[in-house]
Amino acid sequence: MKSSRLVSILLLLQTRGRMTAAQLAAELEVSVRTVYRDVEALGAAGVPLYGDAGHAGGYRLLDGYRTRLTGLTTEEAEALFLAGVPGPAAQLGLGAVLAAAQLKVRAALPEQLRAHADRVAGRFHLDAPGWYAREEEAPYLPAVADAVWNNRVLDIAYRRWRTPTDVDRRLEPYGLVLKAGRWYVVAGPGPRTFRVDQILRLTASGERFVRPDDFDLAAYWTAYQRDFHERLHTAEAVVRLAPGVTLARARPVAESAGEDAEADADGWTVVTVPIESVERAHDEFLGLGAGAEVLGPPELRARLARTVTTLAERYRAAAGNPYDDPGNPRPADGN
Repeated sequence: MKSSRLVSILLLLQTRGRMTAAQLAAELEVSVRTVYRDVEALGAAGVPLYGDAGHAGGYRLLDGYRTRLTGLTTEEAEALFLAGVPGPAAQLGLGAVLAAAQLKVRAALPEQLRAHADRVAGRFHLDAPGWYAREEEAPYLPAVADAVWNNRVLDIAYRRWRTPTDVDRRLEPYGLVLKAGRWYVVAGPGPRTFRVDQILRLTASGERFVRPDDFDLAAYWTAYQRDFHERLHTAEAVVRLAPGVTLARARPVAESAGEDAEADADGWTVVTVPIESVERAHDEFLGLGAGAEVLGPPELRARLARTVTTLAERYRAAAGNPYDDPGNPRPADGN
């Protein structure tokens, strides 16, 4: 809607300062001609908005001009309070700041929008880490966050997975990312990615660095994840899956041949699954129990066969197991 777009232009110029028509058009996903018309409409409404020509030109508001207009819709107000994550904010040392900011925003909202925001806050709670994820201690997280904010160089001792495990690194921290309950710092030169909980020691030097103007943290992380997954799955396994058993990254073998994927007479389906290594795939497919049969590669099938044979022999050897005595029941599982 035009009214919403006019408010967006006003708020963009208020928060970002000078912007060109092309920048506004890209931000609002409209044409430059539409931006010209909207700017004329704002000027006609009395908004002190000026346009400068030339290479360093663009639109700007009169110095000191501020508007108390938020332009929030009901959905935007709900999303704003849904986005407040108290746990990560507290880890960064911003718990009290977040609470104060939400209180101020709530007080500034009209009564109807305030009711919607309270409704969301009372009905949705975000807890990102998985149930069985061990909470990672990251004692240096506040110091890393401070270095990110203030463009300060960090000298760290870092523990990585390959030999030598403990190394010294000089970081120019560009930003922090929270992924599945774990914090990562993206730092130059490079840039490179480091787990904050693997920092063993940290010293904040008095040196400052210049953060690249064209660095986009979200874009970098998207590309990093894509590259990670491409490097992660370097091989494939062919697996038969029982009815009802699925794997998120599996694809039917028939699709590769341009055929329709069909289950066999017993309802089993043959799929191709990308794997990282035989060792990792062994553990993953073993967890599917009798619901899967690995057809290849041969080394993975052979390794699973050896494991299953060992397990069968172990459970078949009942002699000497005190819990196989009817008079000595197994311990309860607590449920």
